[in-house]
Amino acid sequence: MSDPRAENTDDVQPITETNDVDSLHKALAEEKQKAEQYLANWQRAQADYVNFKRRTEQERAENTKQANAFLLANLLPVLDDFERALQNIDPKLAGLPWADGVNLIYRKFRATLENEGLTGIEAVGKDFDPKFHEAVLQVPGEEGKVLAELEKGYMLGDRLLRPAKVKVGKG
Repeated sequence: MSDPRAENTDDVQPITETNDVDSLHKALAEEKQKAEQYLANWQRAQADYVNFKRRTEQERAENTKQANAFLLANLLPVLDDFERALQNIDPKLAGLPWADGVNLIYRKFRATLENEGLTGIEAVGKDFDPKFHEAVLQVPGEEGKVLAELEKGYMLGDRLLRPAKVKVGKG
């Protein structure tokens, strides 16, 4: 028997280096293009994620601000009631321990609200500003000036919680 490799020498194609090198260059170029596409897709996905995360944090912060504003706006009538109660305490009762206790509770309550960013709106003696004041009455006096405050107005940061209800001079 003879060697089987020697019998089929007619079927063997000669190896040409140029065909192999060209096909390898072509395959390499295709793989580079795929890699660049994968990188671009990854970068887009990463940017989308960063934007999503930032947007979610902004929405969460805004929701917190709105919830705080809603809560503080609901507490304003309680603050008004405290102020009215303290203004109407009989002078004979003013020195009693329970009256001092109510005053202390009022001061703590007010300090807590101020620590959360609540500020009062200055009204008396100022020019009437419909952004911050609600005119309830017009009375003789300097035109366009706030002459008296009927209900105090409040801001939370730069946001109006309640306009001040005021008397305005009509000239």
